[in-house]
Amino acid sequence: MRHYLLAETNWKEIKDKHIELAVLPWGATEAHNYHLPYATDVIEADHVAAEAARIASEKGAKLIVLPTIPFGVNTAQKDIKLDINLNPSTQYAILSDIIEVLNRQGIYKLLILNGHGGNDFRSMIRELGLRFPKMFLTTCNWFQAVKGAEYFEITGDHADEMETSMILHLAPDLALPLSEAGDGHEKKSKIKALSEGWAWAERRWAEVTKDTGIGDPRLASKEKGERFFKAVAAKIAGLFIELSDANIDSLYE
Repeated sequence: MRHYLLAETNWKEIKDKHIELAVLPWGATEAHNYHLPYATDVIEADHVAAEAARIASEKGAKLIVLPTIPFGVNTAQKDIKLDINLNPSTQYAILSDIIEVLNRQGIYKLLILNGHGGNDFRSMIRELGLRFPKMFLTTCNWFQAVKGAEYFEITGDHADEMETSMILHLAPDLALPLSEAGDGHEKKSKIKALSEGWAWAERRWAEVTKDTGIGDPRLASKEKGERFFKAVAAKIAGLFIELSDANIDSLYE
């Protein structure tokens, strides 16, 4: 039993436990090129949250990791078979209900540990912060905690060398051989501002990539994934510790 994971612990452990911080991992269910499982974002968020919580708990952080939400915003992937979409308004409703529980029970710190690029909780946090003024609501993208360029040769943002390496380390039995993977080629927008990145529009996924991947995964390895995972977990653990220890009535200096 990992006592810092709500899904694995029990009422005997929880009923008198003091909890400063709740962590809510949030993933997605979507195709990841030809070779990675639909649950890639869930697997990654699960493992990063659990390992970071282990490290933080051993250093005294008073936290609990909630079960991972397995569905995310996939509005751009409506043409990709069984990519399961939650609209942002649905995410807001789910998040609101969870925050209401935490607020009622005196757990006033929540970190949303995001594992899917299509999820964006910032505007929800702004609104929910007004509704629940005692709560300190934060979010981070675990995949931005450490610079991937220091670990991987080819950059991408979906089923790329990084994600493939992570799954080869965390769940190798769920990955097909790299020979089965597409090249992850991404078509760029003809609109200059969009291709330069200073304007934004949602990508039409089925038009942008033929294999659902963005970023060539074929240099991925289990060893790269292990090194990156350990670095990310350590960095996220530091955030868990800081949030657990923080006085939310005195956050600035």
